[in-house]
Amino acid sequence: MIIVKPVLTKHDLRLFTEFPNKLFRKEKAYVPALSIDEMHVFDQKRNPAHEYCDSQCFLAYKDKNLVGRIAGIINHRWNESNQTKIGRFSRIDMIDDLEVTKALIETVTNWHKDKGVTELIGPIGFTDLDRMGMLVDGFEHLNMFITIWNPPYYMKHLELLGFVKDVDWIEKQIKLTSIPEKIEKVANITERRFGYRLLKLKKKKDVFKYIYDAFDMYNVAFNALYGFFPISDKVMDYYIKQMIQIVKLDYLWFVLDKEDKVVGFGLMMPSLAMANKKSNGKLFPFGIFRIMRALKKHSVIDLYFIAVDPNHQGRGIPALMLQDGIKEAMKHGVLYAESGPELELNTAIQSQWKDFDYVDHKRRRCYKKSI
Repeated sequence: MIIVKPVLTKHDLRLFTEFPNKLFRKEKAYVPALSIDEMHVFDQKRNPAHEYCDSQCFLAYKDKNLVGRIAGIINHRWNESNQTKIGRFSRIDMIDDLEVTKALIETVTNWHKDKGVTELIGPIGFTDLDRMGMLVDGFEHLNMFITIWNPPYYMKHLELLGFVKDVDWIEKQIKLTSIPEKIEKVANITERRFGYRLLKLKKKKDVFKYIYDAFDMYNVAFNALYGFFPISDKVMDYYIKQMIQIVKLDYLWFVLDKEDKVVGFGLMMPSLAMANKKSNGKLFPFGIFRIMRALKKHSVIDLYFIAVDPNHQGRGIPALMLQDGIKEAMKHGVLYAESGPELELNTAIQSQWKDFDYVDHKRRRCYKKSI
């Protein structure tokens, strides 16, 4: 018999957080989320997205054994601005048992129906900076520190339960052993013709002089993307607090125009995947030291995002950041970059890699279903 229970206590939330880490610990490609961050995501007191979102986590038990988890999310402001009644599911993990998956989906569906939702999409989180997209291809490749890994039976279960593709993201592995000639050329022209200035900071305290303007621009730049909702100041603070201690200034860029306004914003990170995998998502007792070592010595970097003010797009601003990023990567002995999930239909971001040596090696999907 399968029983699905709501997460009501801190102990329940810890079980919810650690379930996939135990389920997939022996999987070579699986990288856990950082447990302390995951504990905070669904904490209404810690995650300010709950000011305009409802959420509920659930755990599934079979014969008293924990066999699955799922979370429901409703972003009310996003629904209001888009005149929709869409709900989201997130953090879906389960054993290879269709009945378990069915029980989880039915539970989260009923939770959404009670709140007036008519369509369910997922896996997708609170914001664009949250984990999203079920892996549907590239299962053998190590996932990034910020992405989801799941086995092939996940998508088979969802499709048997009536879910269909809504949108796909593609991930690339990009060689960084040299700077493409066109990137050098475009970067040089961009500086001379438009007077843009690439800003690299030397002290983390100086990040706060630019980061809020950068995120305001980020909100405008990504506003039309799938599932995106502008990040509030409190949510900005939430993510900044998570990242400021581990961000490596070598891979953080602000691009300023002639009036010193932020028109470009980019972030790469040394891959923390193996460091976090070895610690199974735990910071203590050794996880923090493994992460610190990975920040200093790394052969892979993860491209988190490049955002450009829409009024300044088409002028080569990404080339300024990529040129410097490749120089820094080569200095650190980096061999390749992981692009992170990029929308399949976002032709602008897909085309920026045409001058690089890369392979499309992972694909992830957001599903949808009327309920």
